[in-house]
Amino acid sequence: MKKRIQPHIMCGVGDIEKYVLLPGDPKRVEKIAAFFDEPRCVSDYRGFVTYSGKVDGIGISACSTGIGCPSAAIVVEELTRIGAETLIRVGTAGSLQPSINMGDIVIATSAVRADGASKAFMPVEYPAVASFEVISALVQAAKKLKKKAHVGMVWSSDAFYCDDPATVSTLSKAHVLSVEMECSTIFTLAGMKRLKSGAILAVDGNIPKGIKKSEFEPGQKTGELDERVQKAIQDEINIAIEAVKLLDRYSLT
Repeated sequence: MKKRIQPHIMCGVGDIEKYVLLPGDPKRVEKIAAFFDEPRCVSDYRGFVTYSGKVDGIGISACSTGIGCPSAAIVVEELTRIGAETLIRVGTAGSLQPSINMGDIVIATSAVRADGASKAFMPVEYPAVASFEVISALVQAAKKLKKKAHVGMVWSSDAFYCDDPATVSTLSKAHVLSVEMECSTIFTLAGMKRLKSGAILAVDGNIPKGIKKSEFEPGQKTGELDERVQKAIQDEINIAIEAVKLLDRYSLT
């Protein structure tokens, strides 16, 4: 039988491993792949960049989702058709809590479904929940690497430039930790397909304090370019890879 290629990520069976890390930014895929043994670029098409390799002999891949749930849904659908079983978002988020600062790390347990894509698949009453095994592995990995992580709910929004103050206030008071743009659909689709999913996020702003991505002067290191955030991105990659090792170890016992 001829190998069949997925139309957007341009990968087929054998190109990706069962553990897949999902950054939004295509350039972050290369940063993740730098941690792999024998990394190879599988595809680079329409902003969807995919690398595969190994960590301690365990097969692992990374594929960018782009920005937002519609794009993430395409990636999840196509990855799961060719063998992905565990999906871990490795991204950034803006804090909704004054106590969660730039450069902190959030491990998502679930997501408020304020997106449109997940509702095309399931009614809003269906929960967007990360897998217990993945949450546990990420928490354990953070502890092993001596990195502090906040654990709890996140808010997945479609509209980056639409920060409704009333909604922000309501969700902040309800102890939602941060806002991002992909978790709800990743968790929803994984739940429907009986796959494992999770997310780890580097905090690049604090909305209650008025610190968020905005225009800046050339050369300024603000938002995701802030050195604290860049370090947190490196830390979250390390944590996610260590979590994959733990998950694989558990699957063998």
